[in-house]
Amino acid sequence: MRVRAATPADAGAIAEIYRPYVEASYISFETEAPDVDEIARRMGSAGVLYPWLAAEDEAGRLAGYAYACAFRPRAAYRFAVETSVYVRHGAHGRGIGAALYAPLLEMLARQGFTQAIAAISLPNPASVALHERFGFRGAGTYEQVGWKLGRWHDVGLWQRPLAAAADPPAEPRPYRP
Repeated sequence: MRVRAATPADAGAIAEIYRPYVEASYISFETEAPDVDEIARRMGSAGVLYPWLAAEDEAGRLAGYAYACAFRPRAAYRFAVETSVYVRHGAHGRGIGAALYAPLLEMLARQGFTQAIAAISLPNPASVALHERFGFRGAGTYEQVGWKLGRWHDVGLWQRPLAAAADPPAEPRPYRP
């Protein structure tokens, strides 16, 4: 497996990986799967501050992706990021999520972000296990905040320190793939 910076050329494969999470599960609270153009727009809006990574399998096919985005839009939150990872259906349990998260979290720490936060639709024991493997700890639960597939779902928040929060840089730095 090869992990690399995702590019706009990956938008189609990323949309394909993400579609089942939107259409057939409560893992994502989106109700309409974004198309290739929307994924490319999201990637573009990340600019040089928020990395997107792609994992290719041995055949060169995209097996998963991970990315970071702003935790909240207000300036005081600028040192915290929200992280996400998605693996192609049928490819779970092969270490793809871990292969993506390790470099993503390392990049974010080098950039000067101090906290990584993951919002996990519950129940999702595989995602919880992945995040806890990387040092995320439960930070609270929003109860019954998402209505999808005919029922209410909770969202758990997991948080992981990335760098010392005592003396952050003036601003997080751009990432270097």
